[in-house]
Order: sequence, then structure tokens, then C-alpha cells
Amino acid sequence: MHKITPEQCADMGDVRGQIDRLDRELMALFAERSRFIDRAAAIKKQTDLPANIEWRVEEVAMNARSNALEYGLDADFAEHLWRQLINWSIAREETVLDPAG
Repeated sequence: MHKITPEQCADMGDVRGQIDRLDRELMALFAERSRFIDRAAAIKKQTDLPANIEWRVEEVAMNARSNALEYGLDADFAEHLWRQLINWSIAREETVLDPAG
């Protein structure tokens, strides 16, 4: 599906198609981000760093808020969503750093 603006959507089919297109694009970006998380875990294992680095967690959460505001999105929503993503990322790294659990 080709990209159109919300204002160019003539009906709900157009809106749904654009949402589906964006969801696919978001999944591709999340998959790319996940590959960087995997690389971070490998580097952390080599350098004996923990999965959860609190200052970095807070930095990423605050970046989410700032980015949300820049794009006109609710900052509380973005931070909540990103904290879920951060928690998932830390858990993923921990499977590499401590496979025995």
C-alpha cells in the first residue's frame, strides 16, 4: 500500500490500510532495535556489564518522553510504552548474560 496522509484518507478502508502499513513499518523497526539489543548483550557479556544499567534505563525513558513531545504524542503514554520495551530488552539481554537464569 502506498503512503498517504490522514487527510487524504477517503474512508475507513484507507485509514485501516495506512494503520496496517505503519504497523508493518513499526515491526521492522522493532526487529532492527532487537538486533541492536542482541549485540549489546554480546558486548556486555564480553565486558562484564549487567543487563540493567539504571542510568541508561532512565536516559532511554526520558528520550522517549522528549521524542514524543517533539512529534506531538502524549509523553506519559510514550514513556509507559518505552518502559515496557526497556523491560523486555533487559530480560532478553539477561538470557545471554545468565543463560542458567
